[in-house]
Amino acid sequence: MLGGFVGKAAGVVASGLVGAAAYDGVKRLVRSDTLHGAAVTVTSWGLRGARAAEAGAERARLATADIVSEARERVGEQTPPPGAPAHDHEH
Repeated sequence: MLGGFVGKAAGVVASGLVGAAAYDGVKRLVRSDTLHGAAVTVTSWGLRGARAAEAGAERARLATADIVSEARERVGEQTPPPGAPAHDHEH
């Protein structure tokens, strides 16, 4: 009976020590510049990815505009200059 109690107590003490060590480690990590540096690095990756996506979207938009312009020329419509207001068809 006493052995079971000592075994459970030892388990509780061990888990408490592991928890305290983990807490101290996290506290040191937060205080250090490591976490800040990692956050800056991840944010810069996100910004680069966003810029790459924007550039890809712009290329797709320009390619689509070129295709629409060429299609209008084939059917005899005049392509409006960029930024001009759209008007109704004349037919």
